[in-house]
Amino acid sequence: MFTFAKQKPINNQKSMIKKFLLTTIFLSVSLLSMAKDGYKITATINDVNDSLVYLCHYFGNPTTVYKDDSARLTKGTSNIVMKSDKKIVGGIYLLLFADKTMQFEFLLNNGDDIGMTFSKNSPITTVKFKNAPENEHFYEYQTYMQSIGAKYTEIQNELKVAKNKADTTKANDKSVALNKEINTYRKQFTQKYPTSLAALILKSLEEPEVPKETPLLADGKTKDSTFAYRYYKSHYWDAFNFQDDRIIYTPIYENKLDAYYKLVVPSSDSCIYEANKIMKATEGRPDLYKYSFWWQTRHFGTSKVMGLDEAYAYMIENYVMQDKCPWLEDSTKKDYIKDYYRISPNTIGKQAPEISIQDVNDKPAKLSEVVFDADYTLLAFYDPTCHHCEKEIPSMDSLIKEVIRKTKLNIKAVGVQNANEDVKWRKFIVDKKLGSFWKHMYDPKNTSNYRQAYNVVSNPTFYLLDADGNIVGKRVDHTNLEGLFTFLERKKKEAKKP
Repeated sequence: MFTFAKQKPINNQKSMIKKFLLTTIFLSVSLLSMAKDGYKITATINDVNDSLVYLCHYFGNPTTVYKDDSARLTKGTSNIVMKSDKKIVGGIYLLLFADKTMQFEFLLNNGDDIGMTFSKNSPITTVKFKNAPENEHFYEYQTYMQSIGAKYTEIQNELKVAKNKADTTKANDKSVALNKEINTYRKQFTQKYPTSLAALILKSLEEPEVPKETPLLADGKTKDSTFAYRYYKSHYWDAFNFQDDRIIYTPIYENKLDAYYKLVVPSSDSCIYEANKIMKATEGRPDLYKYSFWWQTRHFGTSKVMGLDEAYAYMIENYVMQDKCPWLEDSTKKDYIKDYYRISPNTIGKQAPEISIQDVNDKPAKLSEVVFDADYTLLAFYDPTCHHCEKEIPSMDSLIKEVIRKTKLNIKAVGVQNANEDVKWRKFIVDKKLGSFWKHMYDPKNTSNYRQAYNVVSNPTFYLLDADGNIVGKRVDHTNLEGLFTFLERKKKEAKKP
């Protein structure tokens, strides 16, 4: 309750209006300052068993949730209250039943005090909210999507029993029309509730609509075959709000990133460019920024695409080592930096580190002596007792012989024994008939540091070097090496064109 000090009457109307406005502003500020952080959720849930229910939230990933709170359920109808005075980030939260038979999603913002009643057996059709207009909007959409699900099932059944092309085409046309209907509904919904959390979520799900008319190339005759791809990619993030952390507390963002990077050319330069754009777009939003760094760095670091480890090293050098990731614990930061120094010396395009050790006859040998006498050099680190090496090394040998026969290229191979199996190594060379273009080397005194220089952590490990000693391929095997030779030779020819 507010009380007001007694004041003399004010006759001037303008003064009265001014005073009233000041009082209104004061009251508004006071009420805002009284707003509480956290949440209070009061729920009546029907058709439950004796068990527990957990309040959980998403964090970027649609398959993982994090527990915030819990309450005990009693058989039949159960009344529960969950509350906290700790500030939260809004998003899609869920009640997850301990028996994992059902989860109930709803919207929650910091400071919410909401009520809900629903049946565990049919939550969408039975739910009623109190003091929760955001959720009323959200379940208006959920109810609509439930009806759409039934229509999709009908279409799938029609496709299964389709007897001819006409039946299939008819079903596919229905599917296209249904997708258009959904997109129209979502647009109308976001226009109806433009500032709602539900609208933020639906806008994040939007996909670009590519114009039906394909433009012509400069010749004025040929249609631009890449237009649809380029338009879709360039407008992919148009409706996505990178400045609202609540989107990370939904199961949307990781799927969006994953789908987007399928559109990106899988090269280090392209990935670095895209990563910097996304990191820039999320600046100032702690959770989105943190998740964007983590997901992209993990994506580059675990990719099987040759060369993306350079993008991984870039993220470490330009974000971790530039103190742009203050949330990282010291141990995690050290692990990243350790990875950087392990990977950065041997990324695609770098000059191959020299190796000075001994050959199979125990005479001094250098990698560069072989490299500068060949168009390409395969550098192979292997253990002669490794079962995979026993198959892969001879397969590589056969492949290179075939490539030499087809292309007349001067290709050499340097085999480095990555084990202390000198007798078995020499026998391996003879048994597998690794002669001709091979140079065999080993480091009996462990003086060359080649394992660190080439990040040799498993057997076999392969690199391909060009005539200048630059790394042009890594982590290759006999299934993709020939394709790499073809690609590199084509690039050479294109470079020579005027």
